[in-house]
Amino acid sequence: MMKEFELIRQIQRQTSASNDLESGVILGIGDDAAVVEVPAGLHLVAATDTLNAGVHFPEDTSPFDIGHKCLAVNLSDMAAMGAVPRWILLSLSLPEVDPHWVESFMAGFNTLAQAHCVSLVGGDTTSGPLSISITAMGLIEAGRQLTRSGAKPGDMIVVSGTLGGAARALELLQSGNPAAERHLLDRPQPRVQLGQTLVGYASACIDISDGLLADLGHILIASKCGARIDVSRLPQPEGLGSVEEELKWNYQLSGGDDYELLFTISPDHRARLATWSNQFDINLSIIGEIELQEGTRCTKPDGTAYNAQSTGFEHFRHKT
Repeated sequence: MMKEFELIRQIQRQTSASNDLESGVILGIGDDAAVVEVPAGLHLVAATDTLNAGVHFPEDTSPFDIGHKCLAVNLSDMAAMGAVPRWILLSLSLPEVDPHWVESFMAGFNTLAQAHCVSLVGGDTTSGPLSISITAMGLIEAGRQLTRSGAKPGDMIVVSGTLGGAARALELLQSGNPAAERHLLDRPQPRVQLGQTLVGYASACIDISDGLLADLGHILIASKCGARIDVSRLPQPEGLGSVEEELKWNYQLSGGDDYELLFTISPDHRARLATWSNQFDINLSIIGEIELQEGTRCTKPDGTAYNAQSTGFEHFRHKT
């Protein structure tokens, strides 16, 4: 059986990152800590996430897809801040070391890392239940980061991509049925370039991990305002086309695992949405408006209220 240091050497062999001044890596994998250079005038942006088997991905998820997703969710946090991702720390807990599993996991991880020019610079390995923790670090011009706290009454509420497909795929898998759009669950696409483009335009931004209503709620609390959502405007993937309307809306409002960007922006910038949509080949949908009165109102196409069955995923919620 492979030992810990052999595992680390395998990961290091599969990692393209090395000490490289061009990437800002002064000292990478191989010492007690990494050393990176933050250029003058830029701030360091850091985010961390842990993904556990059976909680954040189904037990039968391929190692390639696990490698992709664990990095994607952190890059999505970078996108929500408008940051340029640069460096990654990886902590990997494995019940046993299977070299073929590790090779496939790192292939999924590295494919996405290379697409976004990020470097793995260190981390940790340990024995235990399958769990992956990632710390992503990026750069942004001083004082230019996107936050949750700038939404203003009258701002448009916009979401990228589609909503609800990952939640639908997970429910099908849990009930023993095939999920045609499982890729939406296993391989979310972080909207890194869009996030960087929103800097200076979006008044508030967040990525959708726990569900639209839950994550919009974070913006509303931070910004001390409310929102109206038109459920007929929620963008849907093909897999939800045949789903009954109210069930579909619940997937879209509360399902989570979409990792799309949800942002608020002045109507003065409406024309830019079409430009960005074409530039990045991403659907950008105006789904509602920020209001002065606190709370979230969801309305159906006929103007009547729609009450979602759930507000979204929450760890440690009491089960009844």
